[in-house]
Amino acid sequence: MTQPLIELSSGAQIPQLGFGTYKIGNDDAERVVLSALSVGYRHLDTAQMYGNEKGVGLALTAMGRELGLERDEVFVTTKLNTPNHREDDVRSSFAQSLADLSVDYVDLFLIHWPMPMFYDGDFVTTFKVMEEFVADGRAKSIGVSNFETYHLDKLIADASIVPAVNQIEIHPYCQNREVANYCKERGIAVESWSPLGRGGVLDDPVIAEIAREVGASPAQVVVAWHLDKGYVVIPKSAHEQRQRENFEGLNVRLSEEHIARIDDLDQGEEGRTGKHPDVFDRM
Repeated sequence: MTQPLIELSSGAQIPQLGFGTYKIGNDDAERVVLSALSVGYRHLDTAQMYGNEKGVGLALTAMGRELGLERDEVFVTTKLNTPNHREDDVRSSFAQSLADLSVDYVDLFLIHWPMPMFYDGDFVTTFKVMEEFVADGRAKSIGVSNFETYHLDKLIADASIVPAVNQIEIHPYCQNREVANYCKERGIAVESWSPLGRGGVLDDPVIAEIAREVGASPAQVVVAWHLDKGYVVIPKSAHEQRQRENFEGLNVRLSEEHIARIDDLDQGEEGRTGKHPDVFDRM
């Protein structure tokens, strides 16, 4: 199945459909990730916070033997954990991530949360350290996650590299339009986390009706909606059947009228399943 690619401002290309590993434990990650790769995913999303980089690394090590895949065939993203924003911690934790993932480089390294209530609100210095990893080739691209427009304003004004990606909560009930539009206008790729609204949107009658009309599952309809919007989308499941179902969302075609009906489901801030970036303070 042909997978669409999005060219990042760094010049790298990211597969538009990826596989998320949030809440997949370290002990299960190798099995689950190998399953996703066997289905056809070529983009893996993990994070220091998830505690599963070693398991993902085992899958990356095994994929050549098990699936005949080379490292450069799989796009790997990880993210800086919130206690690691100080300069030396950025460097040491990134080195540990590479070791745990058993790779010499990652394709994308993100600041996971802006944490404006800590570090004197200085995520710019954190990002400038990450620019070192681009210079030495250990990160092909760098970006951010959960950054609002005013966080991005500050970062873009002072950093040397414009973030290649902003990974934010987006699904039909929380469409984050202001941030998404801001990013698109500045050449920052938008990546959707919790793209199925933690499963909450799959029972929506509008989604169900569209699924019947196009002969697809509700999950496939939602994945297709993200793809149509031009977002990078990273659904996750520990079960191969659901991994395959989500992956086959690549084949679903929605009309403009279908897209408009899903757009109308937006609940704004009320639709969030996670915390707003201004109050997320988990260290």
